[in-house]
Amino acid sequence: MARIIVVEDEDDLRDDLVDYLTRCGFRVRGANSGAALDGLLQAEDADIIILDVNLPDEDGFSVAQRVRLASKTAVMMLTGRSGLIDRVIGLELGADVYLVKPVDFREVEAQVKALLRRLQKSAPPSPVAPTPVPAPAPAGADAKKLWVFDDIEWWIQPPGGAAVPLTATEYKFLSLLVATPGEPVTRQAIAFALTGRDWDPYSRSIDSLVRRLRIKVEEQSGQALPVQSVHGVGYAFVGAVAMGGNGKGAE
Repeated sequence: MARIIVVEDEDDLRDDLVDYLTRCGFRVRGANSGAALDGLLQAEDADIIILDVNLPDEDGFSVAQRVRLASKTAVMMLTGRSGLIDRVIGLELGADVYLVKPVDFREVEAQVKALLRRLQKSAPPSPVAPTPVPAPAPAGADAKKLWVFDDIEWWIQPPGGAAVPLTATEYKFLSLLVATPGEPVTRQAIAFALTGRDWDPYSRSIDSLVRRLRIKVEEQSGQALPVQSVHGVGYAFVGAVAMGGNGKGAE
């Protein structure tokens, strides 16, 4: 039974959501603050944390960042803060889903089930990293030098290295680049795919995302991510890449 914690300081909303998800068949606990969440996590881990931003002791962004650094628990932001900057910050700090209040509980249920499916698919059967079975290598490519991008289970794996799981934002970013390896993708296209808005030339959010992703991939796989900045345009994936999981090779 999936374990869920709802972190919400509005008592009625928290109680109603806990009751609804419990009736959906999940094991649900409620917390009204970041400190209360910490207490629950000390007693038992959670599979998904549904997290408000405006909490009395610590803002939800900070809580999400702590959770992401300490565990692989999925995070769903559920907040009244609908601004673009808030969405970008939430996703960049590791939230897998960002929902804006008011929201129908059926949508929350659907997002929970989608996150659980992803968690089940990405969980390795043993401590050994998953071994992908990629499609045939692109013409002229050395299979031993291929990166593998899995668009079903959301991970990327360097040649000879460990698979690195991706957040929703990281997945969206890389899926754009590996679709046309070697070809630059504009910042406008990246911004629209990540936020649904036009690119703000004064924002450094895309560069920050790339910097953190490079560090993450190198730390977890031991190899440098072949994502290259193209001055005045955007970013390009400059390594040989194949798609894993769905059997489709990158063109």
